[in-house]
Amino acid sequence: MALSDKTLVCVECGGEFIFTAGEQEFFNARGFSNEPKRCRSCRAVRRSEQGGGGGGGGGGGGGGGMYQDAPREMYPIVCAECGTDAMVPFRPRGDRPVYCSDCFGKMRTETTGF
Repeated sequence: MALSDKTLVCVECGGEFIFTAGEQEFFNARGFSNEPKRCRSCRAVRRSEQGGGGGGGGGGGGGGGMYQDAPREMYPIVCAECGTDAMVPFRPRGDRPVYCSDCFGKMRTETTGF
């Protein structure tokens, strides 16, 4: 059965978009039974709001969605290099120096060249 382009209506913006025959073949090959509900731009916005992802399966990605929406706990430090007050996303143990992001980046560049 030959597929043909379909005009669909986006549930987000209400605009019309084309569900091409090629996209339909892709959906069928992947076993998706539902047509897309959002146009490309609304899908891109939704994907970015959900933290990227999508498309996938490959390589472990995403993981532990339980923590995705929770704000990361930050801890105050005084940079061991420049003395600036900063916040870091881990609890300093006290047995190693802790650096602000600027100094950490400089040290990393000097050490690795990246």
